[in-house]
Amino acid sequence: MKVSSMKLFFALLLATVSTFAVSAQAQDLKIGYVNSERVLREAEPAKKAQAKLEAEFGKREKDLNDQNAALRAQAEKLDKDSPTLSEAEKTRRQRELVELDRDLQRKHREFQEDLTQRKNEELSSVAERANRAIKAIGDAEHYDIILQDQLVIYFSGRVDLTKKVIDALNAGK
Repeated sequence: MKVSSMKLFFALLLATVSTFAVSAQAQDLKIGYVNSERVLREAEPAKKAQAKLEAEFGKREKDLNDQNAALRAQAEKLDKDSPTLSEAEKTRRQRELVELDRDLQRKHREFQEDLTQRKNEELSSVAERANRAIKAIGDAEHYDIILQDQLVIYFSGRVDLTKKVIDALNAGK
């Protein structure tokens, strides 16, 4: 009986000491948080990448929109002229519209694929720079852990490093 009381005492003592040790370590742990969406939205390199994409794809997008408007106009004209057209002419124009629509959809898919690929290239470059800036801030300010928004449920504003990362990217670091 005395041995089991002694074991219980030591187990409780060990649990108490462990709790204090963990809380003491937790106080020394320095944690930061970065909102990567905000970085990719507000940092100058991200804005430049977006402007570059708009310049690169703007004309092509406008051409697609113009072609789409022309197709709609042709469809409306066919609807308007339909009562006066022969069956053969109506069928020919409908086939023509179907072909134009199919071609336009293919061009639109290709445009979206090209845009997505280039956007991923540009944003990955910005993300790499942001990760280097985050690491530099972490090293300089002795952070133990820096979390990004996809992994965080709650954070206090005092651990938010997003503005520092944006400033570092804007400064070209």
